[in-house]
Amino acid sequence: MRLGRLARRWFAGVAMLIAACTATAAPAPVVLVLGDSLSAEYGLPRDTGWVKLLADRIAKDGAQYSVVNASISGETTSGGRTRLPALLKQHRPAIVVIELGGNDGLRGLPVNAMRDNLAAMIDECLNAGARVLLVGVRVPPNYGREYAERFAATFDELARTRKVALAPFLLDGFADRTEYFQPDRIHPNEKAQPLMLANVWPHLKPLLAARR
Repeated sequence: MRLGRLARRWFAGVAMLIAACTATAAPAPVVLVLGDSLSAEYGLPRDTGWVKLLADRIAKDGAQYSVVNASISGETTSGGRTRLPALLKQHRPAIVVIELGGNDGLRGLPVNAMRDNLAAMIDECLNAGARVLLVGVRVPPNYGREYAERFAATFDELARTRKVALAPFLLDGFADRTEYFQPDRIHPNEKAQPLMLANVWPHLKPLLAARR
């Protein structure tokens, strides 16, 4: 009788051990970054861009998130809008960081079209259950002061009407300082990447804490 009880306990212990060894841990929730060359490490050594620095900062803070960088150099809001559904389906992100619009501005594309694309992306992310951080960008006054002002105001308007977080300007504090840019005067260099992260982090951190 005693041997039978010991045998049952032994088998139960083995079963628990097997279950523990074969159990698959739940994947970490994803922070998806959808951006252009400013987020795609254009002209930079690999793994030195602000998105990689963001992943390192999240890990350092002990937040259980993985970061997926889906940024592409040259991307417009139209291109991001086209790619977004597949990215949401593939990664099921908890948070989406949208850093797009710069190439729309550099090409002089209509501000209304950019706003419509960004609004559609925000809505799609929210409908998928993701929290959204919109990253503001600005353009030089090549197309006139009115265009540049309407362009910049679009990000504030969308964040307010869609009630999403906003990092007002990715290049805040150094946009006019040539020592932080590559020779093309458009793309930030490696030295600028921590500053870019510093402009994003205070607005992203609350979203990381607000896990659903």
